[in-house]
Amino acid sequence: MKRTQPFVSESVLIEKLSRRDQQAFQWLYDQYSAALYGVLLKIVQEEEQAEDLLQEAFIKIWNNLDAYDANKGRLFTWLLNITRNTAIDSIRASKAAHRPNPSKAIRTDEENVYIVDGQHNTPPVNPDHIGVQDVVDQLRPERKELIDLVYFKGYTHEEAAESLNLPLGTVKTRIRAALQELKQLFHS
Repeated sequence: MKRTQPFVSESVLIEKLSRRDQQAFQWLYDQYSAALYGVLLKIVQEEEQAEDLLQEAFIKIWNNLDAYDANKGRLFTWLLNITRNTAIDSIRASKAAHRPNPSKAIRTDEENVYIVDGQHNTPPVNPDHIGVQDVVDQLRPERKELIDLVYFKGYTHEEAAESLNLPLGTVKTRIRAALQELKQLFHS
């Protein structure tokens, strides 16, 4: 994809977005939409749904700009969490709508596996272009497994704990450690 705008630093974006600068929002979209779309497609597996959810996620981002706190993390991490949660909410809503009796519904492992399969016309969808999977692959196996479950397959912490037969506290501690390790790997 040919970029029409130059790369804008995160600090400049944050400063301009805090003033509701619409040009900065366009820059934000130009810089991050491909990566966020790739994550959405990996979770929902359908191009059209991923496109719709990307738009929904950016609406949520615009409406909640005041909630971003640079002291709590990077802008991309905040964008990724909003996008991921939008996809997971959509999947859960879809499953709930299709369950004849939600109180007796049984969740199987097949329902929890999401595989990216397809291409998006523009921009390219492969999240590996930003190196995320390569960096995640460098984690210890028990941390990588949790990051895959929680961030790429849409599991809640509780679901991951149940799936791996681990205490919830252990799952949360390992995820926290994995995120710290990823932060170091991305900065190296």
